Amino acid sequence: MTNNKKIVLVVGAGDATGGAIAKRFAREGYVACVTRRSADKLQPLVESIQAAGGEAHGFACDARKEEDVIALIEQIETELGPIEAFVFNIGANVPCSILEETARKYFKIWEMACFSGFLNAREVAKRMVTRNRGTILFTGATAGLRGAAGFAAFAGAKHGIRALAQSMARELGPRNIHVAHVVVDGAIDTDFIRDNFPQKYALKDQDGILNPEHIADNYWYLHSQPRDAWTFELDLRPWNEPW
Repeated sequence: MTNNKKIVLVVGAGDATGGAIAKRFAREGYVACVTRRSADKLQPLVESIQAAGGEAHGFACDARKEEDVIALIEQIETELGPIEAFVFNIGANVPCSILEETARKYFKIWEMACFSGFLNAREVAKRMVTRNRGTILFTGATAGLRGAAGFAAFAGAKHGIRALAQSMARELGPRNIHVAHVVVDGAIDTDFIRDNFPQKYALKDQDGILNPEHIADNYWYLHSQPRDAWTFELDLRPWNEPW
């Protein structure tokens, strides 16, 4: 690969945070490569970036399957360009009492929110170390800091992804790769919150829920930081969100 394109890869490019991050990097001239399990759901995002003058490519990928992840990274690096920034943005916030939780669902949540982060970040890191540069960003949650009642599976997965980010930051920082973890706490301006939590959504006019574009600005900020003052962890929450 000899072109000068810079790639941002967003794994878990949903309609809110992930999509906003892809758009933010595309505005800066990055080629946005976005993934979900279903490529059809990516088309509106890809078209929106293209309509704004950017370049975007959507990929269907099961982030939990090692062979799919390896093939995806190889395709992007070979056909499009070097992945300069990687964002892992898969959630899996599914509440359940520990008395009713099943082994199958607990494992699936861990696979989605933790194991897939390891698979994708590992493959991207292998490429970045050969170039001695890059940014790896993980979307976390307050569940990664403390577990709440009814969220044992989600908290376990998010604690795991935060620990992964910490270990990677310590190993890869000396190799000029910035690894950071972003705690996103609070309701986000999405159709889901609007339709299911109207009282919470009503706080939007008071800046009481998170704007995906403002979240995305912080991911760009992390990627743009000079390496003499890298941030490992950002905590993003509305002004009225309790700690």
